[in-house]
Amino acid sequence: MSESFVMRRKIRIAVLTVSDTRTEESDTGGALVKSLAQQAGIDVVDYRIVKDEVKDIHGIVVSWMARGEIDAIISTGGTGIAKRDQSIEAIEPFFEKELPGFGELFRYLSFSQDIGTKALLSRASAGTCADKAIFILPGSRGAVKLAMERLILPEIHHLVFELGKHRQLRL
Repeated sequence: MSESFVMRRKIRIAVLTVSDTRTEESDTGGALVKSLAQQAGIDVVDYRIVKDEVKDIHGIVVSWMARGEIDAIISTGGTGIAKRDQSIEAIEPFFEKELPGFGELFRYLSFSQDIGTKALLSRASAGTCADKAIFILPGSRGAVKLAMERLILPEIHHLVFELGKHRQLRL
């Protein structure tokens, strides 16, 4: 099987919105992740909204990590510096490997294109766990659009391919 074929297989993601106030009707960030993913030919196999509580976030992320059909998890919201912002604290401990370039590039692009020095408040992050790519994004539509269009969608096939290499070697 050629690398280009494997890199272009159907990708399946789960989308998590972390918010104390959002509902499916008001979750514009999560909706944009789903829409952009679907436009790129990516299947959204699960979507949840959860309160900004570490134990609640843990529960969903752990259940998704156990599901073999999920290639990536994209979380929105809960990345700020307010006391209630718990996404980083809840998800980063699961990382087997951190992808520091994601956060660095996200903040650089945010700084240079959108929000200037406010970018230093962003705690956007990414890593891998259980052969899945995990992205932790701010919840604003602008942040989601930037992360999805400039960073995640251009690289997700390559990430999933790299994470699945050991499985292909066993076949």
